[in-house]
Formats: sequence, structure tokens, C-alpha cells
Amino acid sequence: MAPGFLSVGQATARAIALRSAAAGRLQRTLLVHGPQGAGKDAFVSDLVALLLCADPDSARRPCNACQSCRQARAGTHPDLVYGSPERWREARSTGESIVAAARRWLGASAGAPIAGERRVVVIEGADRANEQTQNALLKALEEPTGRHMFILVADEPSRVLPTIRSRSQSMRIGPVPHAELVAWLIDRERVPHDQADALARISGGLSGTAIRFARTPSLLDWRRRTQHELLTLLERGPADRFGSVRDLLEDAGRLGAQPIIDVSEPSDDEAPRTPTSVQREAAALIVDAWRDLARDLMVISIGSRTSVPAGSLLTGLEAAAKRLDAGALSAFLELLERVDDGLGQNAAPRLALEVAMLAWPRLPA
Repeated sequence: MAPGFLSVGQATARAIALRSAAAGRLQRTLLVHGPQGAGKDAFVSDLVALLLCADPDSARRPCNACQSCRQARAGTHPDLVYGSPERWREARSTGESIVAAARRWLGASAGAPIAGERRVVVIEGADRANEQTQNALLKALEEPTGRHMFILVADEPSRVLPTIRSRSQSMRIGPVPHAELVAWLIDRERVPHDQADALARISGGLSGTAIRFARTPSLLDWRRRTQHELLTLLERGPADRFGSVRDLLEDAGRLGAQPIIDVSEPSDDEAPRTPTSVQREAAALIVDAWRDLARDLMVISIGSRTSVPAGSLLTGLEAAAKRLDAGALSAFLELLERVDDGLGQNAAPRLALEVAMLAWPRLPA
């Protein structure tokens, strides 16, 4: 494996990391942020390999050949620890709050390095932590030590406390240029050129999403199936639309091999119910596919069909777009963004989708 970063794109963030590390000016806290599916996990893997690499020549780090690099990328290095609001919630003792669990975890993570010069503490979903938990994290960040590096990962950096952001070196992970992502998919994922082109367009340049589509054909099939159902709902009334929400959630839930059980409906037995977080993840997938469909419809409705992602075209898409008002689609997209934000703030998944269904434009008779 060649030395250097293995993630695709992100020239600015990559340059900042490599130059700062080589000069010894990398801040003790890094904030890696960008939209879901942008490839933050791959970039963080590069960072931990860079920070834990044992090659004596800093210019060659990450070398991707030493044991430290291999362990870092596998997540098994003794000086690498991962935390997140979800992990802290699961690790709570009986009666313990998530804030207390986070404080306990942060205390345990503050130990001395075992194998190298520093410990690397990765906190995923830092923007999903509540204010009290973030304040506990802030206290750990305020106690500087050269033996620890923190990598905070967030989809939405504005939800991270300003006092944490001010102590962090920001590294934004965003869309990858189309040609670069296509070439990477062909070279690394071994997909044909036409499929790579379609995946790059469908994903909006987000490498994590494109790779997930390439590696999970069932996900791409689900996306097409979901968009087809949403397209047919343009001609249906509220009753049919509301009735489809549960089916859409169940179908999305199968991607994670977990059935979606509506927690708002009582059950006659004691079977465990699907966690709301699983429903919320399924709803977020639906919103992503819905947003892409609405954008395609709006683009076609204003006469710019060439901008529609290849591979996302559905039977009846153009005919429907020509009968819809671009202004109505634009307003719907704005609402869908608010629905997406609501899901990120723990809104009820089924209710959020029902709100969107009410606003989904209807084809004129």
C-alpha cells in the first residue's frame, strides 16, 4: 500500500493536515465536519494513521506499512479510542445519566499513551451530544497535554458549542470533483465507467455515499424503488400518502436488517420495539432520496434536463416534471430541509415524513 492519505479528494483539508503535522503545528483538537456521506470516516482513518504512524521520517507519514498504521486504520491501536453519544448511552450504568457516562469515559481516555507518543481520542457525532455533554467534553479540551489528540467529527458544526469550535482546527470534508470521483470509483471500486459516472452524480459528489452505493447494490435498488413510489404519490391523495409512510419506513429499515416498528402504536405483546433512532435513520435515508427526486423534477421543469443525475431517471419523471410548478417544488425542497433538520434534532420519524407528504405537490388533474 502506497504511503499517504487513502481517502479521495479533500485537497484543502489534506494539505492542512499534512503540512501542519510535518511542521509540528497541528492543533491538539481537530474538528472534521461535512455533510453525512461526505467521506468523513475515510478522512479520519487517514488522520489517525498520520498521528500514530511510527515511521521515523515525518515526511513519509502515514506510511501505511508499519504496524501502527495498520492498527490505526483497523481501529485496534492501543493508543486509539473511539467515543460517541450513542456509545456513552449504551455504556451507562443503572441510573447513570449520559452526561455522567461521558465524563467517566473521558476520564478513562485521559490515560498515558501505551505504545507511542500520544493517545488519539476520536469522538464521532460530536454535534449530536447535548449541551451538558459538550460542556463535559469542553472541560477535557481545556486541560492541555501534549500526550493527547482529539478528533471531533460532526455533520453540522454549528451544533457544536462555539467554545469547542474556537479551540479546534477546522477541516471541512465536502463534495469531490466529478471527474476525480469517477476515476477513483473505477480504480478503487472496479465499477464500469458508466456506472461510476452515474454514482458520482447520484451522490452529489459525496464520496462516502458513492462508495456505499457501489458496495451495496441493494441500496441503489432501494433508492430507485423509493423514488418510483414517491413519484406515483404525486397523483394520490392524503389517505394514500399517509398509508405509504409506514411501508416506506419498513422498506428503508430492511437495509439495516432491522424491521421498523412504529413506536407510536401500542402492541399487544412484549416483543422489543425497534429503537426510534433506527426509525430516524430510515427516515433520513428516505428524505435523501426524496430530496434528489424533487431536485430532478425541478431541474426538468425549468428545462434543464442535462443536469439531472444519470441513473436517477425514472419512467414518468419527465412527464410529471412538465406538469409541476417549479416554484412549488422549490418550496417543497425548503420544507424537506426543515424536515431533515428536525430528524437531526430527534423529531418523530413517522410524523416528520407525514408532514412532508402533506406538502408533496400534487399533479393537476
